[in-house]
Amino acid sequence: MRRSRGGDALDAAQDSLEDYAFRYVPRSFRRWSTSAVGVTSLGSIAFLADFSIGASVAVVHGSTSAVLGIALASAIIFVVGAPVAHCAARYNLDLDLVARGAGFGYYGSIITTLVFAGFTCIFFALEGAIMAQGLHAVLGVPLPLGYLVSTVVVVPIVVHGMRALEPLQAWTTPLWLVLALLPLAWLVVSDPAVLDDFASFPGTSSAGGAATLSGVVASAAVCFALTPQLAEQVDYLRSMPPRTPANRRSWWTWTVLAGPGWVLFSGVKQVLGALLAAYLLTRVDPGMGARAVEPVQQFLALYSELVPAWLGAVATLLLIVVAQVKINVTNAYSGSLAWLNVWTRVRRSYPGRTVFVLFNLAMALGLMLLDVFSLIGFVLSLYANVVMAWLVTIAVDLVVVRRVLGLGPRHPEFRKGMLHGWNPVGLVSVGLSSALSLLTFFGAFGEAARSFSVLVAISVAALTTPAVAALTRGRWYLRRTDDGIGSPLVDGDGNPSGQRLRCHVTGYLFERPDMLASTQVGSSGEPLYVSSLALTLDPTDRYLLPPEPAPGPHRTEARGR
Repeated sequence: MRRSRGGDALDAAQDSLEDYAFRYVPRSFRRWSTSAVGVTSLGSIAFLADFSIGASVAVVHGSTSAVLGIALASAIIFVVGAPVAHCAARYNLDLDLVARGAGFGYYGSIITTLVFAGFTCIFFALEGAIMAQGLHAVLGVPLPLGYLVSTVVVVPIVVHGMRALEPLQAWTTPLWLVLALLPLAWLVVSDPAVLDDFASFPGTSSAGGAATLSGVVASAAVCFALTPQLAEQVDYLRSMPPRTPANRRSWWTWTVLAGPGWVLFSGVKQVLGALLAAYLLTRVDPGMGARAVEPVQQFLALYSELVPAWLGAVATLLLIVVAQVKINVTNAYSGSLAWLNVWTRVRRSYPGRTVFVLFNLAMALGLMLLDVFSLIGFVLSLYANVVMAWLVTIAVDLVVVRRVLGLGPRHPEFRKGMLHGWNPVGLVSVGLSSALSLLTFFGAFGEAARSFSVLVAISVAALTTPAVAALTRGRWYLRRTDDGIGSPLVDGDGNPSGQRLRCHVTGYLFERPDMLASTQVGSSGEPLYVSSLALTLDPTDRYLLPPEPAPGPHRTEARGR
């Protein structure tokens, strides 16, 4: 390995700040309890964009269609997210590493990682805009300056990774819950009639408040854009400790709650956002218009009825700042992991995660300055088409292709040398489902079909993924079924092995799931091992074992599994 590339590998191997940015997370790093990981993960769902999304669909489609749409989206997201979250927590991989072996290939998953990286930018911008609105409404800070403040404030926390994020999320979650739920509880208890007003709230819909199929589906379409939040949950869940008989119950509880379960909390917040929009437009100021979807205005109105105006303004600002810091440290953290993952595979160099923290924040700041918040409904509805095509493909691959059809590796594979560069299963599925759903979204199949574009993405991805896997007979999943190491990949409980082997390229010890046999041997003919990190950064591929002859349908596991 050339000197500069070797230096990259040595730098990347020192993970004190890098949090295994594009690698398997070893046992030696995963020292948190299941509850600590779960609480930290759930801390990231404090985002207030949920309130805006629920409010925006209620204002357009009425409360009944909005609530049904939120419920529909939440149910589908939960089903799609369950196998993905389990895979990540069980095998300690982020969503990019899961996607590599789940139908996309070593380089093909770059496409899906870019989709997720874009999500972190968009949602950082939406949340940062909410914080800037709070600073403007309470302190009179100009919006552009507020955008800058909301961007810069997360940098000192994010660069320190999981070690800084865990205590932040744990200590601020109770404060956020009190600030957000207290005024909402007061509203319902002191004036139960607001629930009746909400139930009959028509929005601007011509249906007069009655539920319509198009309204329900259109509402769900906006909510589906939140699905990549699952990938941010996974960035925490990959730090789960091994599942053992002793912690089995708590492991499953927190994996479900913090994995697919995030959408249950999110759905409740969306319904509350719809309730607050109806409250503002029926009780506070019917002429408020688009401002009714802003969480700042919603909580200012609530607190002004509960406490003196000055105290209400302080409480609202505190809620906004706490919520935005909690979610945007996650957006910035996950975005940096995604961008770095793409860079290292394309450029085969390692500039460090901090570089991409700043890159991600710069893009988000640009979106804020372009006022992306004012286009929240359109942007999220558009983005949802590609998002659902991507995540449904991965979920169907994990469950149907692997477990039912037996055409892919039963355990996830992410290592270079074990995978083909490109796998048509995921690429064809995402490409076809995205194209058809976007054509539907832009009216190519008629105006009446536009609301159903995300359902087109879901349906096509669910059918195409197993169909392409069957047609290709699983040929493109694994380049090799044997990694050249005799010891097993998993322990007696089915967890990734904690055995440590030395990488002869970097000189560092890595755990067994992160290693492969090298083409080079020692001075006495003994086998040498190379880490997936070194293989990623090596431009020569001289340590890669040759591919095995195509065996036909892949129905066997890699040796040692």
